[in-house]
This record gives sequence, structure tokens and C-alpha cells, in this order.
Amino acid sequence: MTSRAGFVALIGEPNAGKSTLLNAMVGTKVSIVTHKVQTTRARIRGIALEGASQIIFVDTPGLFVPRRRLDRAMVAAAWSGAADSDLVLLMVEAHRGVTDGILRILDEFPSCASDWQIALVINKIDQVRAEALLGLTKELNERFPFTRSFMISATKGSGVDGLREWLAAQLPPGPWLYPEEQVADLPMRMLAAETTREKLTLRLHQELPYQLTVETENWEDREDGSARIDQVVYVTREGHKGIVVGKKGETAKSVGKAARLELEEILGRRVHLFLRVKVRPGWMTEAERFAAIGLDWSDAGS
Repeated sequence: MTSRAGFVALIGEPNAGKSTLLNAMVGTKVSIVTHKVQTTRARIRGIALEGASQIIFVDTPGLFVPRRRLDRAMVAAAWSGAADSDLVLLMVEAHRGVTDGILRILDEFPSCASDWQIALVINKIDQVRAEALLGLTKELNERFPFTRSFMISATKGSGVDGLREWLAAQLPPGPWLYPEEQVADLPMRMLAAETTREKLTLRLHQELPYQLTVETENWEDREDGSARIDQVVYVTREGHKGIVVGKKGETAKSVGKAARLELEEILGRRVHLFLRVKVRPGWMTEAERFAAIGLDWSDAGS
């Protein structure tokens, strides 16, 4: 059987279910998932195997109208991830239909997607009636000539296997690009930081999760097989620091415990996780902070 390998970009509006689909395809958690939009900031690669094919999924930030420098870098990362891939999956939420955001993405395709093979993936099909799904599929295909259309529920797994099988057959012949046992192309320091950021995002509310970032400052592999991980949470205001720390430090303790337990499961060993919270008003415009979360500062313009 001929081996195949290639890249598949997941694009769409924020909260379309890209990270959920990535995790379902890979079979383990490699991208953070929350109910909040714009959770994914950088391009995260998850690796799935299907027969003789190795599918490298690129989970991109959601496409939206950028307002800040960080926004612009995230949108640039999403389009760059699509341009560098062999196939592109446009994910649309079934219950939201053809939104202004989807129309903006479709408008972008003719100018940048002449060589792309683009498939339509309608997600969250369990939330609408069958006739609505058929109508949505018809309307989107009339607006753009998609290679194929799929209806799935990434959360429940419906249609995911069929989509993975189709993708595997479309990839170019060639040797695998990663070892068989590898499930993600993401530095462990960044994965650890993303795990903690997910727990913070789930615990906190309103605008604060977007205005914080987490960096792994130190990673020490100890002789007893455990790992000591020191992380810093950057927030933009003194008041935000109090929210993250919580009364008598309870919020930080709860977040740290949840992140530690998940990291122990991922790493298969004990983890000693230490969090510090720092106020850094300008982190969202600092090149060093962008690099730490996998974004290109220069992509954001001035």
C-alpha cells in the first residue's frame, strides 16, 4: 500500500469546532477547547493515522475582523496555515448558517485559493433538522465550488471517520513526516502553557481570558522521573491579577491543580506546577510574547 502524508488546514469562524474536530481526528487532546471564541491563537498541528496515510491537521485561529495587533497576527496565522496545506476544510456551524463571517471567508477564496482543494464541513449537525442541513449545503455550494461536502458532529463523532478516510485518500504519495507515535507538532513548553490557559479560560469570564497569556518559564526533568514546570500568567491590569489569583489564592490554586492533573495524564508522570501572575500592560504588542505563543509579530503590521 502506498504511503501518503500531507497537511490539512481547518479554517472557519471562531468557535466553529475546529479544535474539537482536531482532537477527535487525532484521538487525543492536542488543542484546547472551550465555549469561548478565539481560543486557538497559533497554528497547532495534530497528527492522525488512517491506513497508510499520515494526516497532519493544522488547527488555525478563527477568522474574524481583526481590531488589535494580536487579532491581526491570529488572522494572518490562519490564512498562512491554509496556504501551506495540501487540503483545506472550511468549517461552518450548522445552526448559524451562512453568516457575514462565512461570506467574508468565501470572498477571500477566489484571490488566494486557486491551487487549494477546499472541502466544506458542516459541523454540529445534531443541532438542526435534516432539511435545514440540505438547504445550507446547497446554498454554500452555490456560492463556492467545494470539492466535497461533509456533515459531522465533532463532539459526538458522527461523520468524523468518513471525513478522515476521504482526507487520507487525497494526500500526496510520500513518506510519513513524523514518527508513528507522535500525535502533535507542538513544543512541550507551549503545550503546557496552553493547558494552563485553557483552565484559566474555562474558570474566568468576559474579556479577561483574551487579555491574558501563559508562558512556561522553566521546565526541569527531575531524577525521580517527575517534572517541575514554572509558568507565568501575564495580565494587562492590576485588577486582573486579583481576579486570576482569587480570594486567598483559591482561583490560582484551582486552575493550577486542574492543569497539573491534565499534564500528568499527557506526560504519564508526576508534575509539580508552579504559577505566578504578573501585570504586564503591553504584552499584547510585544514581539517576545507573540513568539512565545507561536505567532509572528511582523504579520500583525503596525
